[in-house]
Amino acid sequence: MSGHPTEIKLHQQSRVLEITYGDDANYMLPYEFLRVYSPSAEVRGHGVGQGTLQVGKKNVGVLEVLPVGNYAMKIVFDDGHDSGLYSWDYLYNLGKHQADLWQEYLAQLAAVGASREPGNQPETKKSGCGSGCGHA
Repeated sequence: MSGHPTEIKLHQQSRVLEITYGDDANYMLPYEFLRVYSPSAEVRGHGVGQGTLQVGKKNVGVLEVLPVGNYAMKIVFDDGHDSGLYSWDYLYNLGKHQADLWQEYLAQLAAVGASREPGNQPETKKSGCGSGCGHA
């Protein structure tokens, strides 16, 4: 990992965040991919197996990207999600493992009969955080 990105670009028409690092690594991360792999507790849960599979996010957009210190950024999505802090390391690893992570996500959708398309979806919450954790 080479630290802080040297360039970050939002491509709104193609819905892709382009991020370049000092080691010449360049990743094109679709907004949908970033949304379904949000590092937030809402998506990932509070422990292993407690996450919520994100469905119907194919057309999600990004409203803004906000810097968080020298270590991360916050992405505000047009579906209201804005609670994940994407560290530079996390973004680098998403880019590095994008193909495998995407296939894993598609397999999870297929396993529960869900879709990337917005609309009616089956219940896919895999939460086990118990009462009082703040999840709906």
